[in-house]
Amino acid sequence: MHLSHQIAKHVYEVHFGGNWTVTCVKDVLVTTSFKQAIFERIGFNSIAKLTFHINYYISEVLKVLEGQELQASDKESFLLPSPFSAEDWNTLKAKTLSDAEQFSELVKELPKDVWYTHFTNEKHGSYFRNMIGIIEHTHYHLGQMVILKKLQETE
Repeated sequence: MHLSHQIAKHVYEVHFGGNWTVTCVKDVLVTTSFKQAIFERIGFNSIAKLTFHINYYISEVLKVLEGQELQASDKESFLLPSPFSAEDWNTLKAKTLSDAEQFSELVKELPKDVWYTHFTNEKHGSYFRNMIGIIEHTHYHLGQMVILKKLQETE
């Protein structure tokens, strides 16, 4: 399997299932109510904020894969809109899954000679580093989301 297809498969699996951790973003999102999503525990981000954060980077890198300039800002990556309603939660869940699917498809199409070239510029490292980073980042915050849900269910 070509590297582009393999990386795209991992992106897809962390979002839609079939990965080694046996959990995925979709399963957590579809089983998380609005009340659970906005629950804030001191010292932790809410599931809604973590979802926004995961999707923020996917959507910004997706734009690059579509030919746009990289505009991402770490400062903006946790700026969940306020006020945030149940309708906003449903919209965020749908956007997160839609962007992930589109992202996976575009990664699959990356030519094999791009993987070790600079992603937008030298300071960002290679395409390989960035795509693997997206997967690792998603797994990391997905784990936090699962723990937050379990904490809420035990209280």
